[in-house]
Amino acid sequence: MANIEALRKNLEANGFHTTYFATAQEAADYLDGKLDGRTIGMGGSMTVQQLGLMERLSAHNTFYSHWNGATHEQSAGAEVYLSSVNGVAETGELINIDGTGNRVASTIFGHKELYLIVGVNKIAPDYDAALWRARNIASPKNAQRLDRKTPCAEKGDRCYNCNSPERICRALTVLWKKPNGIGYAEVVLVGEELGL
Repeated sequence: MANIEALRKNLEANGFHTTYFATAQEAADYLDGKLDGRTIGMGGSMTVQQLGLMERLSAHNTFYSHWNGATHEQSAGAEVYLSSVNGVAETGELINIDGTGNRVASTIFGHKELYLIVGVNKIAPDYDAALWRARNIASPKNAQRLDRKTPCAEKGDRCYNCNSPERICRALTVLWKKPNGIGYAEVVLVGEELGL
């Protein structure tokens, strides 16, 4: 069982604001109420998709995502960026793995506001466990979702550190502290399983 209070304390000590919601619906309502009349970007995030935020926020914001026909550059130029992470350590580190690099780049630099929405399934006790989760749980599931021809997608069990041309694990970021290139950063923790 994750220690949410310890996680929040450590994230806040690292410069991130935090909120916690018991349900995905409460988290979606919170973000829908908070973000209005803005330009919002999103990379590939199953968590954001599960919350229905692209549809909800598009009704009263300008929403950019390659999933709705926008370019990565439009998402990268938005005031606000929404994403999730592949693993978060109770000790306060946030870990993401990316293939194109647009999602990890936008969590580091260029936005006035960053919101990382994280379900309890992504919480690990420490950095090593969060990194293991990102590589061996999230990445194979994402490769399967994208129908990639990689050992992890075919076997669905772990990372093989492959050399496949269809490999999606090409960039790794660890947010130890809130990056200086982001104005405001908030981790929205949700007491339900979300994303991969």
